[in-house]
Amino acid sequence: MQYLFTPAAVVSVPVVGKTEQFPVHRIYCVGRNYEEHAKEMGFSGREPPFFFLKPANTLVFAPSGQTVDMPYPSLTKNLHHEIELVVAIGKGGKNISAANAMQHIYGYAVGLDMTRRDLQNEMKKQGRPWCIGKGFDHSAPMGPITPVAQAGDVENAEIYVQVNGQDRQRSHVSKLIWNIAETIEHLSAAWELQPGDLIFTGTPEGVAAVVPGDTLVGAVAGLGEIQVHVR
Repeated sequence: MQYLFTPAAVVSVPVVGKTEQFPVHRIYCVGRNYEEHAKEMGFSGREPPFFFLKPANTLVFAPSGQTVDMPYPSLTKNLHHEIELVVAIGKGGKNISAANAMQHIYGYAVGLDMTRRDLQNEMKKQGRPWCIGKGFDHSAPMGPITPVAQAGDVENAEIYVQVNGQDRQRSHVSKLIWNIAETIEHLSAAWELQPGDLIFTGTPEGVAAVVPGDTLVGAVAGLGEIQVHVR
C-alpha cells in the first residue's frame, strides 16, 4: 500500500526482561479516582468513574535510572503533576466483568498525567471539552512495563512523586475509589479494550504546579522510578 506521506511510527514501551516492545494502542485515563484527590478538587464520595483519553504519541518514555526532558508546554502558566499507576492491557474485550478483569492485564508501569490546569479549569467553566488541558505533546511520561508475574502486590503498593527531592504526593494504590478490576469493568463497557491499551488509573492528593528547572521523581513500589526534568 502506498501513502501520501510516511506514516507515524508505532508508539511502544519497553518491557522489563523482554526484548520485545509493548505497542501502544490507546491511553485511557481515570478522573478523580482517589478520595482525597477528589476532595481537593471539590468533590467527594464514590461517584461513578469517568474517563478521558490522551493520544498515544503524547507518551514520553522514561528509562529506569535516567532523567528525561519534558519541555514546559505552551499556553499554560499552571502545569501540574499527577503520579499514577498505569495498567497495560494484554488481552482485549468488551463488557469485561470485574471478576475476570485481572486476566486481561499484561503488566504495570509508573506514569505521570501532566496537566495544563489553568486551561482545563477554563474549559470546565465554559462547559467545553478539556482535551487541551490533558492531551498535549509530552503529557504522558511513563516508565517500562513490568509483567504481572514480576510486579508484586501492586494493589497495595505505595505510590509517590517528589519534586526537587521534596514529597508532593504519597499514598497507596489500595486507596483507589474504583480498584483496578472495577475500572476495567466500567471502561470496557464504554470501549472495547484492545491489546496495547494503557490505563492511567488516577492520582492521589497533593497535585501541584511545576516550573522549568524542576526535577520529578515518581514511583510505584515494585515498579521502579521515573525521573523527569522540566525544561
